[in-house]
Amino acid sequence: MLKKKSKYVVAVVGATGVVGRELIEILEERNFPVSELVPLASERSEGERVAFNGKNVVVRKLDKDSFKDVDIALFSAGAERSLEFAPMAVKSGAVVIDNSSAFRMDPRVPLVVPEVNAGVMAAHEGIIANPNCSTIGVVMALKPIHDAVKIRRIVVTTFQSVSGTGKKAIDELAGQTVALLNFKDAETNVYPHQIAFNCLPHIDVFLDNGYTKEEMKLVNETKKIMKDDTIGVTATAVRVPVFRCHSESVNIETEKKICANEVRAILSAAPGIIVYDDPKKNLYPLATDMAGKDDVYVGRIREDESIPNGINLWLVFDNLRKGAALNAVQIAESLIQ
Repeated sequence: MLKKKSKYVVAVVGATGVVGRELIEILEERNFPVSELVPLASERSEGERVAFNGKNVVVRKLDKDSFKDVDIALFSAGAERSLEFAPMAVKSGAVVIDNSSAFRMDPRVPLVVPEVNAGVMAAHEGIIANPNCSTIGVVMALKPIHDAVKIRRIVVTTFQSVSGTGKKAIDELAGQTVALLNFKDAETNVYPHQIAFNCLPHIDVFLDNGYTKEEMKLVNETKKIMKDDTIGVTATAVRVPVFRCHSESVNIETEKKICANEVRAILSAAPGIIVYDDPKKNLYPLATDMAGKDDVYVGRIREDESIPNGINLWLVFDNLRKGAALNAVQIAESLIQ
């Protein structure tokens, strides 16, 4: 268990990655009580410096001895490193908040979105899992509706930015865009096809059931967070040529009838949700507007006229903030409270 202190030694694993840098920025931005920041990365990044609270902190190589005296370890370096090093961190006395898929479906590990299910954190055994980025956004909007009228079924189509893959993907989109606008061939390395001016219905690997691993993450994680295996969930995950922010089209079937205005009222009162919905004025959430924002923005709220009890939503959120780093820091904030 985390000992109550005025300030904490915080390690960031994967400190030089896109999410790792965002974690450090948010820790500073939210004045998290850090006595010492311990940035950790692979040997390739050892010796680099990251800015934190007016200082340049040297990045250390991640190894088995990295977690001595660490209170909280924020992991964002992929499932393989989490599986190897998170147990070492716990053994050293740290509480791990892991941003990878390594522990999300482990029944002993709480899978947490603080606005939705902060209470499950009390049962942690040293590791708390941060959900997949696409899952975080959708459960933020679904849980208040589910509490009001119970959801039977959800159909989600995600439109996910390249920053979800990392810096190499950001560079690939930028490079391909420049090349194509200059009538040159687009070089493809990160994705199996050109991403510039294209949409790829393929995120992560394909599974035997025809879905991708990303799609099944959304299905399984949603049910775990909502604590309801009776909800039907199906998903299609699409990578789009957007640098930052994920967008999602969500179709919901409820047990009881609920109208669009009731949904607007419910979501307007929900923590972390901003209802941004006035189509007559062309107001609806856009990735270009929501980058750098902390909340999940919901618009295009309307009834599904094809079924008796249906609602459609469009939501947008910054995948590097609420979809990853911010959610992890909010978990840490809940822990120290």
